[in-house]
Amino acid sequence: MLKNYFRTAIRNILRHKGYSAINISGLAIGMASSIFILLWVRNELSYDKFHANADHIFRITADASGFKAAVNCAGMPSGLQTAMPEVRSTVRLSHRTTVLLDAGNNRKFEEKNSFYADSTFLDIFSFPLIHGDPKTALLQNNAILITASTAKKYFGTANALGRTLKKDNKNYLTVTGVLADIPSNSHLQFDCILPMSSIVAENDDLKNNVYTNFNFYGYVLLNPQSDITPAAMAALAQRAGQVYHQHVPASQFKITFQFQPLTSIHLDAPMQVDLPGHGNRQYVNIFLIVAIVILLVACINFMNLATARSARRAKEVGLRKVVGALRGQIIRQFLGEALLVSFFSLLLAIVLVWSLLPLFNDLAQKDLRLSLTDNYLLSGLVAITLLTGLVAGSYPALFLSGFRPAKVLKGNLSATTGAPLFRNALVIVQFVVSIVLLAGTFAVYNQLNFIRNRNMGFDKDNLLYVPMTGEIWGNQKALRAQLLQNPLTSNYAIVSEIPVNIISGHLHVQWEGKDPHSQIVIPSLDISESFIDLFHMKIISGREFSTSFRADSANFIINETAARMMNQTAASVIGKPLTMDDDIKGTIIGVVKDFNFKPVHQTIEPLIMRLNSWGGTIVVRAQAGKTEATIKAMEKIYHTLNPAYPFNYNFLDQDLASLYKGEQQMGNIFKLFAFLAIFISGLGLYGLSAFMAQQRTREIGVRKVLGASTFNIVYLLSTGFTRLILIAVVISVPLSLFAIQQWLESFAYHVHIGWPVYVLSSLAALLLAWITVSFETIKAAFANPARSLRSE
Repeated sequence: MLKNYFRTAIRNILRHKGYSAINISGLAIGMASSIFILLWVRNELSYDKFHANADHIFRITADASGFKAAVNCAGMPSGLQTAMPEVRSTVRLSHRTTVLLDAGNNRKFEEKNSFYADSTFLDIFSFPLIHGDPKTALLQNNAILITASTAKKYFGTANALGRTLKKDNKNYLTVTGVLADIPSNSHLQFDCILPMSSIVAENDDLKNNVYTNFNFYGYVLLNPQSDITPAAMAALAQRAGQVYHQHVPASQFKITFQFQPLTSIHLDAPMQVDLPGHGNRQYVNIFLIVAIVILLVACINFMNLATARSARRAKEVGLRKVVGALRGQIIRQFLGEALLVSFFSLLLAIVLVWSLLPLFNDLAQKDLRLSLTDNYLLSGLVAITLLTGLVAGSYPALFLSGFRPAKVLKGNLSATTGAPLFRNALVIVQFVVSIVLLAGTFAVYNQLNFIRNRNMGFDKDNLLYVPMTGEIWGNQKALRAQLLQNPLTSNYAIVSEIPVNIISGHLHVQWEGKDPHSQIVIPSLDISESFIDLFHMKIISGREFSTSFRADSANFIINETAARMMNQTAASVIGKPLTMDDDIKGTIIGVVKDFNFKPVHQTIEPLIMRLNSWGGTIVVRAQAGKTEATIKAMEKIYHTLNPAYPFNYNFLDQDLASLYKGEQQMGNIFKLFAFLAIFISGLGLYGLSAFMAQQRTREIGVRKVLGASTFNIVYLLSTGFTRLILIAVVISVPLSLFAIQQWLESFAYHVHIGWPVYVLSSLAALLLAWITVSFETIKAAFANPARSLRSE
């Protein structure tokens, strides 16, 4: 029986090659699209799950009156371990830091992805150590852990255990461990780890286990038997607060703590002072829905064409029933055909994915791989194939198996009257999906364009910056003199950090009229006198810092938002006293127009700027057309004052672009799959229009004989499809409006999506339908009526 089913299915597929090609290619493209998306989603959901104890590792985060930070104080992790028996181990990590490493023989590089970590680092995290002992790797002050790629860069081999590196042209370090390259699905990305113990002597926070400064990332590993349900972790967080307030009274500092699951860090919204590279849970959900709807659109094609061809299969069903076939056997026959088509489509989809995966990886900035030896992936592909075959074949199987043999063999197909209605509903669903995806694509493009062209409150073009390293710190007077002497570099400023994602902030800020019970963390920025002019910002009240006023070292400039926070206007706040951290006292001398110093996902916060007295980063505005010359001039100055360090520079506008890399990738992927969904819909519509035109060949011949023009025929065949698209437009516009508004709400500043987006999306879908249908309808309209009516 199965052999007969298989033989019949193959014969039907080969007999109708055009119909089969449309079905198989449509399903294959739908499957390939879904596989691409599922590979991407699986990667996003897999972050940090490779650690052996991933489920019991948590990051300690803090919330100070709405200022949610990923960092913690130096004393907190060990304090928790002492007070809580549930805590098995803890580790602290520094901020990501840059170290200069030198292996000799001109192998000298600045490693920007470096962290200082406690010796328990490898007790908690399961990064594979291919050379060395994880228990002792970070015990020595002069130790260093490096990745295999870093080892090859310096020593030409991954087996670098015991080799020596010179750090910052001063201290010698011994390689005590070589890690396998860090997986791309780790929220911690680094090239080397140095022992925290090596900086204790110079860091007061570490030396005194300080609880008032939040400068470290803290992780805890709970005992395997610990209850890690949300309720239990919330109770544990309350106890953590009690531990903290044993060292810092609640009256002095109101703060709560949370235990963030390690496996949630990547997809959770980034906090203040967080590590870069976050994903977005909303995008994962969006693309999961897109994968399902694309596969659904492909299945709809199959159902549409199968029900449209019902008349051709009706006599076959009638004869089978006459000779004794049961309805269940006929259902199995048609489901078998659908599953076979689905299997062929899967094979073609796998070929497409293998061929196009490098291009997709480049588009998504991922390192996704398709491995058929992966049991989970293989199970997923089999499930997709079975689901697709069953969904696509279910309605045709039930519909065709329901024909009554007596009526069918007499040529009476009245039983099929429900088919056109169902087909029309499926076409509407297809184009609802297509229009929603088109509108979404336009919305994503408009928002990304808005971000690129938004007035940030400063001019970001032609700004290059150079971090101050090595001997530059002690040569700042000479640095300023040489920068001023060269016309290419004279337009410069020195800032504590680049104002695109400021992470520093102060809690203890006092001003006249402040509520003594309020607790606000206010970001700050140290700037040199030329900062406002260099960035083309606008002082709306008061003045900027000036070398003519020696007292400016004790003065402040604030932004408009800060003035409003103080219940003052830009004019009235000038001359008001301000105190930071209890010991920095001064006067507000200027108010700068608000500018974005954080991503546009966040609203503009209050900002306090003070005169830079220590250094940080040199920012230079290159003259138009002289960027290369400016870089060379900066390099010459840098090497003159800091010969032992390599010269590195970046552009501020590139940093801004990298802040929205996730949105850019989302936009690229969304455009790709919106196009594929529309293509699949068009493919199905083409097949359906071709079949309908063939079914009405004699009617068209009669109409032409009676004087109907080509336009009349094309209009006749296109009207039905046009009506369906218009119904789809009515349904899709409110759906897309709701979805787009939900996405835009994740941005504090976003574009307004007006009616042109929905009109354009609808017109594009309608135009696609007309072009698709017109090919076959025009062909039918120009056909010779004599041939059409020859058999009559």
